[in-house]
Amino acid sequence: MNQSTTDISFRRIQQLAIPAIIAGIAEPVLSSTDAAVVGNIPVNGTEALAAVGIVGSFLSMLIWILAQTRAAISSIVSQNLGAGKIDELRSFPAQAIYFNIGLSILVLVGTYAFVEEIFRLLNASGEILKLSLEYYDIRVWGFPFTLFTFAVFGIFRGLQNTFWPMIIAATGAVMNIGLDFLLVYGLQDLIPPMGIKGAAWASLMSQLVMALMSMILLLKKTQISLRLQFPLHPEIKRLVYMSFNLFIRSLALNAALMLAVREATYLGTKYIAAHAIAINLWLFAAFFLDGYGAAGNILGGKLKGAGQFKALLTVSKRVNGYNQVVAAILIIFGIILYKPLGLLFNKDPEVLAVFNDMFYLALISLPICAFAFTFDSIFKGLGEMKYLRNVLLGATLIGFIPSLYLFKYLGWGIQGIWLSIIVWIGYRAVALIVRFSQKYVPLARNSS
Repeated sequence: MNQSTTDISFRRIQQLAIPAIIAGIAEPVLSSTDAAVVGNIPVNGTEALAAVGIVGSFLSMLIWILAQTRAAISSIVSQNLGAGKIDELRSFPAQAIYFNIGLSILVLVGTYAFVEEIFRLLNASGEILKLSLEYYDIRVWGFPFTLFTFAVFGIFRGLQNTFWPMIIAATGAVMNIGLDFLLVYGLQDLIPPMGIKGAAWASLMSQLVMALMSMILLLKKTQISLRLQFPLHPEIKRLVYMSFNLFIRSLALNAALMLAVREATYLGTKYIAAHAIAINLWLFAAFFLDGYGAAGNILGGKLKGAGQFKALLTVSKRVNGYNQVVAAILIIFGIILYKPLGLLFNKDPEVLAVFNDMFYLALISLPICAFAFTFDSIFKGLGEMKYLRNVLLGATLIGFIPSLYLFKYLGWGIQGIWLSIIVWIGYRAVALIVRFSQKYVPLARNSS
């Protein structure tokens, strides 16, 4: 056991959390910018917005499922760092990165041929289906680049560094915004307007640049090599086990999100367009909240490795408190900018009317999200992947799905969908708080 003290001061938490917040909100910016820009195309803007919402939800599902290896990598690296065994981990990072790339290629090949059927299952048809396929056929090739980038982010996080992931993510986000306007609307006679295809190319090029930056910074700022060495490191077995549990967890998580998209699409074009706006804003807030969760994740893994459970309890209280403040600030901004936020994405009065009638539910969910996402990140750092899997399965099968179809039966429409999301998040928050109180609070009290 490593008895060295881990810095858990206010300043240290901010040093980890603020760059993680910037890096985190950069991730949904890729989809949110696409949605905002194409939603304002003069012709078929509402249909294009709906298509981006459908494709963005599907790709986010795939990315979130496989990107869970980032959390597993971070947990393993941080725990070994806390235990003073980081030098024994030399061959692990490269093996973990190639594991991630291999998974992304398998999933890409396995889903590409069936994507039209998948979009039809999500109730896409006619012009929306056509635009969805056009957007997907370009943007999907950024998938392996994103998975490579996330694996590198996991390594940096495990090494207690959120600065370089921030630089990479912020660069990608800024580039994506600029390219979206340039390629979607065109530039006079120099670049013809490409519509929704331009948004897809903007995302793909941004993802490529982020992957290249990740590779360069990993090689220059750490002693890690990308040369694949054998035999497999013993921690690879734990990585696979942790990742498998997180894959199952993410399937349950994304089943809920995709069912929400399906039911919103079933209600009609204006409803899926409004849902696309709300879900993009909600995901933006979720990744914003994940910043302090990342600090808990990074410090939690190291503290567990060092056996410092009293400090772990202190960190959990602090990051949860900070995140409640962040949630309150986000709610205030959401109230002040309630109608302008909708106008940012779309000008159709019918879409905006639906959005204005239900967006308050997304705002109400944020304090609950703060607890759920913070403890979720802490538990990932602690390596509690099996419990996280069971929580998401319960939240989806016991909480979300029965609520969704009960509210549908009652005729509550889009508001019923978002009330189901609140039930889903609430289940997760309560389950994680109870588990932490039962397992880690006693360890903190009994530690010397």
